[in-house]
Amino acid sequence: MANTIMIGAMAGAAMLLTGSAEAPIGAQVQVALQKRLPKTKVDAIDCSKVDGLCEVVAGANLFYVDKSARYLVIGRVYDMETRQDLTAAKLLALNPDMLVGGAAKANATPDAPEAGAARAGARVTTQPAVARTLDVTRLSSKGAIVWGSGTQTVTVFSDFHCGYCRALSQALETMNVRVIERPISVLGSREIANQVLCARDRHAAVRAAYAQNPVPAGPKCDTSGLDENEAFAKAHGINGTPVIVRSDGAVIEGFRPKAQLVEWLKGAKS
Repeated sequence: MANTIMIGAMAGAAMLLTGSAEAPIGAQVQVALQKRLPKTKVDAIDCSKVDGLCEVVAGANLFYVDKSARYLVIGRVYDMETRQDLTAAKLLALNPDMLVGGAAKANATPDAPEAGAARAGARVTTQPAVARTLDVTRLSSKGAIVWGSGTQTVTVFSDFHCGYCRALSQALETMNVRVIERPISVLGSREIANQVLCARDRHAAVRAAYAQNPVPAGPKCDTSGLDENEAFAKAHGINGTPVIVRSDGAVIEGFRPKAQLVEWLKGAKS
C-alpha cells in the first residue's frame, strides 16, 4: 500500500513538473505580447503545435508569434506532411459558424491584432477580406468544371490539395445541386487543375484528383480559364479554399456539412 501511494505521488509530481515546463513558455510569450500589443486581449497561447511558433487566440482572431513575441505572423499554417490546414482547423474549433478561409475575422475589431500591431510599429500585411457577395457571372466558362445536376447552382473556388475542398465535394455529391467548380492554386495544385480541366470526363477527374489518384490523361487544351480564376480570386481577396458562392452571389468560406448547405441554399434570392 505504501509503495502504491509513493508511486502515485511520484507520478503526480512528474505531471506537475511536465506541466510547469511548458507553462512558463506561454506565460513569457503572453507578458511580452501584452507589452507590444497592450490593447489586444489574449485568450489563449499554444506553443506546442508548430516548432518555433506560438498560436495566439484573441477573441475570434487567430495569429502567430515567435517565442520572443517580436515577430507577428498573420496568415495560414499548413502541415505539408499531413496536408492539413492547421489555421482553418483551429478557427473551425473556435467557432464553427465563422468564415474559416482566412486567418483572421474579416470584420476585426479595433483592438484586433492587426490594429494593435500597427499601433505598436509592427509591419503587418493583410489581403482584402472576401466580400459578402460576389458576382461570378462575369467569369467565362473556360475555367469552369461543371458537374452534378439540380435546380440550384453553386460556384466553388477550390484547390485539389485542400482537405476541406475534398470534404465539401463529397457533401455536394450527395445533394441535388449543379456545381461549377473553379480551381485556384493555393496549395500548389495548378498542374493537377490543368489535368482535370483537360480531362475527357471532368467529373471523374475531379473525383480522382481529390482522392489523390492519377487523373486520366486527356488531350491538350486551353487552360487560360484557370488564370482567369486566379486573377478573380486575387482581385476579390480569396486567399483560402473552399469559397462557396450561391446563385444570388452570397458567399460563405470553408467546409459546411450537408444540412447547413441545404438550409443556406434555401435562402437564395431569385
